[in-house]
Amino acid sequence: MLAPVEHLDGLKRLDIRFSLDPISRFLERLNNPQNAYGTVLVGGTNGKGSIAAMVASALSHGSFRVGLYTSPHLIDVRERIRIDGEMISREDMDAWIEIVKAHSTENLTYFEFLTAVAFLYFHRRKVDLAILEVGMGGRLDATNVVSPLVSVVSNISLDHTEYLGRRLEEIAWEKGGIIKNGGVCITAVKQRRLQELLEEICRTRGATIYSIGKEIKINTHPDGSFSYRGIGMRYDNLVCPLRGRHQIENAAVALGVIEALAMKGFGVDDDAVFKGIHDVKWEGRLEVIKHSPTVLLDGAHNAGGASTLARALREEFSYKKLIFIFGVLKDKDYKAMLKKLLPLGDRLILTSPDTERAMPAEALLPVAKQYLRRIEVVKNSREALKRALSIADQNDLICVTGSLYLIGEIKKAFSVAFS
Repeated sequence: MLAPVEHLDGLKRLDIRFSLDPISRFLERLNNPQNAYGTVLVGGTNGKGSIAAMVASALSHGSFRVGLYTSPHLIDVRERIRIDGEMISREDMDAWIEIVKAHSTENLTYFEFLTAVAFLYFHRRKVDLAILEVGMGGRLDATNVVSPLVSVVSNISLDHTEYLGRRLEEIAWEKGGIIKNGGVCITAVKQRRLQELLEEICRTRGATIYSIGKEIKINTHPDGSFSYRGIGMRYDNLVCPLRGRHQIENAAVALGVIEALAMKGFGVDDDAVFKGIHDVKWEGRLEVIKHSPTVLLDGAHNAGGASTLARALREEFSYKKLIFIFGVLKDKDYKAMLKKLLPLGDRLILTSPDTERAMPAEALLPVAKQYLRRIEVVKNSREALKRALSIADQNDLICVTGSLYLIGEIKKAFSVAFS
C-alpha cells in the first residue's frame, strides 16, 4: 500500500483539468466544508502568492485564525497549507490525504486533491478566514468553488497560453471568472483594455472593483517605506520586507483586500496592518540566501516575471559580474524570458528542474547564444549551483531563476551544503 504522500505524488501524472464538476461533487458529499469560513480568492499572473501571504499575515496579527493555501511549494508539499503561518503537520497531512482518498469516487487531479485537503483541514481547525491562491486561470480552477468575500486579479500577462488563450483579453476573461455576483474585486491590472474588460465583468455581475492607480494609490519614499491611500483608509510609513518595487504594489493590493474585508466585518486595527506587512515572509522571490558572492533566488517563470526581475537587477543590486543559473518548464515562453534577462548577464549556466515538465537544458542553447557567449550546460541543478559558486568572485551575483521548481531544488541543495 502506498504511503499517503506517495499516493499524492502519483496524481502528478494526471492531466490538468479545467472543470469544477469533480471537486464540486466531492465537496458536496462532505457538506461543502469550504463554505464554513470566509474566503479571499487571489488570482492573476504574477504576485499572487505574495499578496495572499501579506493578507494572511495582517489578518493573523489581527487575532483572526487564518488559513493560507498557495502553490506550488518549494521543498515540502506541506508549505501549501498553513494556519497562522504554521505548516500543516506531517501527521495531519497524512490523515487528511487518507480521508480525501477514502471519500473520493472521482479521479481527482493533484491540485484538486490538495485543494480538497486544504478545505477540509481549514474546516476542522475552525479558521475564521482562508486566503486561497488560484492555481491556474481562475474561472475553472479548483479553488473557484468558493464564494469569496473578496476576489483579486493581481495583474495579467502571457502565461499558460495553451490553456488560457494566446491573447491577453482571453486570459483576463479566464482570470476574471473568480469575480462573483455582488462581489468585490481588487486589481493592479494596468493595461487599459484589460481594465475595461474587468470593469465590464464587474458591471454585469453587480460587483465592485477597486484598482491600483485609481481608487487606491501608493507613494514610495527614499528610505524604502511607502504610503497608502485607499478606499477609505490611509497608512503612512509602511515597510515591506520583500524586495522589489513590485512588492510594494502587491502590498497595496493586499491592503485593499484588508479594507474590503473590514467592510464585511473582518476588520483589523492599524497595528495589525503595519506588523502584518512588516513581518510577512515569502521565500523564493528576490531572496538572497548567501553573500560574498551573492546568491539570489527568484521564481520568475514567465515573461512578466522576467521583466520584473530584470528591473530589480538593474535598480536594486550591485555586482561585478552577473552569473545566471536558468532552468524552465516546457510550457513557458523561455525565448521572451531569456531576451529580457540575458543582456544583463556575464555568464549563463543552463540547467533543468527535476520534473518531466522541464525543458532540456541543451535545447535552450540556440536562443541563449543570441545574447551571451559564455554559456555552459550543467543538467543537474545542484551541480549547476556548485559550478556557479566555483567561478564566482566575492563581488559577483549568482541569480537562479526560470522556475519555482528550480528554486526549490536550489534551496534544498543549499541548505544541505551549508547546514
